[in-house]
Amino acid sequence: MTDADDENGTTDRGEDTRTVVLRSPEQFKALGHPVRHRMVNALRQRPATLRQLAEAMGTSKGTVDYHVRVLREAGLVRPGETRQVRGGTEQYFALTGDSFVFSEESAGGAEFLINAALSEMLPPRPGQPEHTVLRHLWLTESEARALADRIRADVDGPLPTDSSSGEPYGLLVSLFPADIPGLGPDPDA
Repeated sequence: MTDADDENGTTDRGEDTRTVVLRSPEQFKALGHPVRHRMVNALRQRPATLRQLAEAMGTSKGTVDYHVRVLREAGLVRPGETRQVRGGTEQYFALTGDSFVFSEESAGGAEFLINAALSEMLPPRPGQPEHTVLRHLWLTESEARALADRIRADVDGPLPTDSSSGEPYGLLVSLFPADIPGLGPDPDA
């Protein structure tokens, strides 16, 4: 943990941007459940009450309450502001960070993200843009590092996240060492 990290593994990057470093089995278990994964995606848009989350997700407040509790215990969700309503006080809940990253020690981060992306994928409607491709490259370590840096620069910049305009799209980018047998040059050529 660096000096900028708090006890929950949250790193302050300035300007109200905080990254949660995922380390614990509780965090992976919390994010691994499909309902909680969807809930985190909803809370990426803005803080919400149990009622608002239940309506958005099409489930009961009791179910949402349980899953929010699991996310809170894992250090991924925190109580936010409150507001007075007719029946009492409504509690808002917010994510503890703007983004989550896997700790260097945690194995399986890429697999976790791929499975999460697969669970979110919807078949495109006719005419709806989508693009999925798998390519295999042969790179030196230096070339792979340069490509990873280029990709990171493209996707770490500001991207549209306003849920009031447009439809949700997922973006999963991965550069990974691949298990591909190498044939080498053709001796018969």
